[in-house]
Order: sequence, then C-alpha cells, then structure tokens
Amino acid sequence: MENVILVIHLILALSLIGVVLLQRSEGGGLGMGGGGGGGAMTGRAAASALTKVTWVLAIAFICTSIAMTVIAAKNSAGSSVVDRIRDVPVEQTAPIAPAANDLLPPSAGDTPITPPPAD
Repeated sequence: MENVILVIHLILALSLIGVVLLQRSEGGGLGMGGGGGGGAMTGRAAASALTKVTWVLAIAFICTSIAMTVIAAKNSAGSSVVDRIRDVPVEQTAPIAPAANDLLPPSAGDTPITPPPAD
C-alpha cells in the first residue's frame, strides 16, 4: 500500500510541476514589481482550467503526503533508531601501539626501502 501511494505521490509531483510550468506568468521577478498583481486570493472572476487543475493536483499531493506520514507512523510502532543502535553489541578494544623499534629512525646499516637508481 505504501508503494502505491508513493508512486501516486511521485506522479502527482511531476504533474504539478508540469502544470505550473504551462501557466502564463502574471508578473516578472518573482511577482514583484508592477506586473499583473492577480493571484488566487484576488477578486478575479473566473479561474482558468490550468489554475483549477493546479489546485486539484496540489490538494491531491498534500493528501498523499499526509497519507504517507500516517503509514510511516503506523509502521514505526514505537520503535526508534536509538533502540536499534543499543541492540548492536559494541566491542571496545584498545588501539594497539606500534612497537618501540618502529618509532625510531632507520640506522645507517639498514637496507634502503627504495630500489637503487638505474644506471
């Protein structure tokens, strides 16, 4: 059920993006300035078909969002991520220090690590 609602949610999201992009711009610069001034909350008499479709898709998108939230809350059933962390046994081991000989610089008698230069 959760997957079906998720698929519907994604289709609604893409449809909503498409319908919004198809609409005519009523003002420039994010609606600022002297352009249009009309919107959903004005006294405009009739809304276009695209505006009505946008409202329907937006309401359906919000409904699927709420439905997915309710389903996720029911599936969690009081469990927490912290509970999962506590169930995992943690092995604490002290880091092993290198031997004292490894910390000293090489002496003159040691063989070099790099190969000799080619002639």
